[in-house]
Amino acid sequence: MRQIVFDTETTGLETRDGHRIIEIGAVELIDRRLTGNTFHEYINPDRVIDKGAIDVHGITNEFLTDKPRFSEIVEDLMKYFEGAELIAHNAAFDVGFMNYELMLCSSPWRKLELHCQILDTLVLAKQLHPGQRNSLDALCRRYSVDNSGRDFHGALLDAELLADVYVFMTGGQTQLFGEGSSDSSSAQDSTEEAALVLGASGLKVLYATGDELKDHQVKLDAIVKESGVSLWD
Repeated sequence: MRQIVFDTETTGLETRDGHRIIEIGAVELIDRRLTGNTFHEYINPDRVIDKGAIDVHGITNEFLTDKPRFSEIVEDLMKYFEGAELIAHNAAFDVGFMNYELMLCSSPWRKLELHCQILDTLVLAKQLHPGQRNSLDALCRRYSVDNSGRDFHGALLDAELLADVYVFMTGGQTQLFGEGSSDSSSAQDSTEEAALVLGASGLKVLYATGDELKDHQVKLDAIVKESGVSLWD
C-alpha cells in the first residue's frame, strides 16, 4: 500500500484572494513505513506573500525569486502523487490550493482527487479526541512525536511529523502486538472514517460506524494493558 503524506505553505489563506502555493513537501509510506522517497520544492508564486504568512512559515519573497513556477514542477509532482492515498492535516486547505494551482496552469492532471484517494488526519483526530486540541503540534505532544525543531511551519518537516503522528493514530505501535498480529494488521481500518471524497458537489466525510468505534476502543484498551501508558488521555 502506497501512501503520500504531504503539506503545503502558501502566500495567504484564501485562493479567492489570489493566494498561491510557495512550498510543497511530501514523504512516502509503503506498508506504513517511511521509504525515504520524498518530494520537496519551493515555488515562485509571482505575487507578494502576506506578512502574517511569513510570520508562520518564515519564507520571504526574496528567497523565492529564483525558484521554479508551479507549472515547471507540476509534472514531477503529479507523477509522484499518482495512484497513492494522499494524507494531509486539514486536507481541504491543501487540496483546495493544489486544485487552484492545477487550474491556473491549465494542467491536464485537473483536480487532485481525480487521481488520488485523500485522507484528512484532522477529521480522524477530531473523532479520536473529541473536544481536544488537534493541531499538528497538539498531536505531536499527545503521541510523543519530537517536534522540537519546528520553530516555523515548513512543508517537508510538517509532512514528516504528520507521517509519524498518522502511524501512531492508526495503531502504529506494532511492537506491542508483534509483527503480523491481527491487531496490527487491522490498524489501517480505523482510518476509513476520515477518507475524503471530493466531488463536484463538495466535501463528503465518511464517519465511523458504531462497530468500528467499539473495535477502536478495544484496540486502545489492549495498548494500555500491554504498555501501561495511554497516549490518548
